[in-house]
Amino acid sequence: MRGWPHTDRVPEDWILHVDLDQFIAAVEVMRHPELRGRPVVVGGVGDPTQRAVVATASYEAREFGIQSGMPLRLAAKRCPGAVFLPVDKPAYEEVSERVMATLREFPVVVEVVGWDEAFLGVRTEEPETLAAEIQAAVQTETGLSCSVGIGDNKLRAKLATGFGKPAGIYRLTKENWDEVMGGLPTEALWGIGRKTAKKLAELGVHTVDELGRSDPQELAERFGPTMGPWYRILGLGVGDREVTATPYVPRSRSREVTYQHNLSDPVEISREVATLARRVAEDVVAEGRPAVRVGVKVRFAPFVTQTRSSTLPGPTSDAEDIEKAALAVLARFEDSRPIRLLGVRAEFGTA
Repeated sequence: MRGWPHTDRVPEDWILHVDLDQFIAAVEVMRHPELRGRPVVVGGVGDPTQRAVVATASYEAREFGIQSGMPLRLAAKRCPGAVFLPVDKPAYEEVSERVMATLREFPVVVEVVGWDEAFLGVRTEEPETLAAEIQAAVQTETGLSCSVGIGDNKLRAKLATGFGKPAGIYRLTKENWDEVMGGLPTEALWGIGRKTAKKLAELGVHTVDELGRSDPQELAERFGPTMGPWYRILGLGVGDREVTATPYVPRSRSREVTYQHNLSDPVEISREVATLARRVAEDVVAEGRPAVRVGVKVRFAPFVTQTRSSTLPGPTSDAEDIEKAALAVLARFEDSRPIRLLGVRAEFGTA
């Protein structure tokens, strides 16, 4: 087990958020060193002439405005000289496991939250020293760089990582919350997206500071009794402090396909959803946990995405039950525009 130097300071409880920099792109560059310094885009089968979206882009590619979720064709227009590579999930999972194993060598509690990130719970007098040692260990063991956010709760640690990128360390706590976050737009908060930020702006709430000082009742009336007050809590920087050392367990399994030609025949669309549902059912069986909810994702041409879902009558791993539920959800879509992408997701219950 690794350790770090001690000082005369009194140890405190800290939460560190470790986030691998441009993870998928970094793994590909590590596998193909000749691509270092070049704009690299990973997505689909690596063919920008086909319909697929960007899974991730290297920092060099991001300078051209290429972002995750963007159509590969648009990415190719923005950066004709980019190198396009196919997604290789097994390779990313293998590297991720090595990273998490490295983190567990330290005297910390490791909570894995995805391929490329984890929260660490630690009691130390020198969190920056520990963060630097973690960065060095990850670099040595995997060849990857990571950013580390230091906070007094998960929310602040997660946000701090963004200020540290790439390959940096940043501390965000109650003491500097107002100074650092107060004047930023509400969308800067972890948990508030573009649509929510727009709705908040309609209430006259534009910044994090304004959100923290907003009226809980007014927020509850606009967003509901649970989400409304919770948004205000986010504005104050309040967050969960518990780090649980449990393995990362997927909350769902999904399959989706981007079609090279739009689908418009209802029979063909149903057949494709049924096929995807069967493949998802195989994943559910392999996972060893029954599904409790089934969702369908539809991307209409040119690029409008909608999702619908339904709770199953009971937990199941049966392919026929999942297929039947997926087709029932599909029937709830009223849009008749041609379809370019279909997806089916099975969600697992919580233990």
